[in-house]
Amino acid sequence: MSTTSPDPLAALGDLPGVSDAVDSVRKAVDRVYGHRVMRRRSNEVTAEAALRGARGSAALSGADWNLEEVRRRTDFSGEDEARTIGAALRLTAEAGQLLSIWRQSPLRVLARLHLVAAGGATPDETVGRPRLAGEPVDEPLIEAPVPGADEVSGRLEGLSQLIIAGGSAPALVTASVVHGELLALRPFGSHNGLVARTAERIVLIGSGLDPKSICPAEVGHAEQGRAAYVAAFEGYLSGRPEGMAAWIAHCGRSVELGVRESTAVCEALQRGAA
Repeated sequence: MSTTSPDPLAALGDLPGVSDAVDSVRKAVDRVYGHRVMRRRSNEVTAEAALRGARGSAALSGADWNLEEVRRRTDFSGEDEARTIGAALRLTAEAGQLLSIWRQSPLRVLARLHLVAAGGATPDETVGRPRLAGEPVDEPLIEAPVPGADEVSGRLEGLSQLIIAGGSAPALVTASVVHGELLALRPFGSHNGLVARTAERIVLIGSGLDPKSICPAEVGHAEQGRAAYVAAFEGYLSGRPEGMAAWIAHCGRSVELGVRESTAVCEALQRGAA
């Protein structure tokens, strides 16, 4: 976020191509919300979007399971991939419960998300708090250098202040920055990718762009692939305007692909096939 604007998130909305991405996302979201199935069966669409979003987020964290296997499975203990799927499902379920807290205390929400992701299976004093100096980070997808604990603390506080202050930035811009900043910082010892994508979801829901949580960006991130995800994130990490714009556009495309997924769910429900 390399800008001196009093509202740096809003300033990002003026980058070339970002307003087009924002408009495209808004039109896509409006279309799926206008589907006739949403008038009577929106809860079913929400539930299916949550399942598919969790599957997509887990895939990016190395557990790329078939959707039907995620749907069928009841035990997510044991091997690493199963635990990753379980963490993603718990986070998706928790996201909607934290909306009222997010705008007042985002750091509290992030701590809660990490606790939920960890699942409490193994007592660990590092769970639910930002890492301290010298503590390792397990995040295999993101290989960028890990910021030190002092930098993490300062940047988390800055991000928190921006969220609490609000502003005029479009929801897509805010969600993209929250997601990118948490990936850049990797503030916890584990599960940072899952937490970052859940925080993105919380912003999209809480902003009013996707109040029923039927547009799972995680689906789109996974569909575009891990390589594209990392490449777009490197644009965010660069801090250059074109890199930031590319990351926001990537996140916007992910939301649109999530919309496409939920539109297909609506069509299936309308046909009585799902």
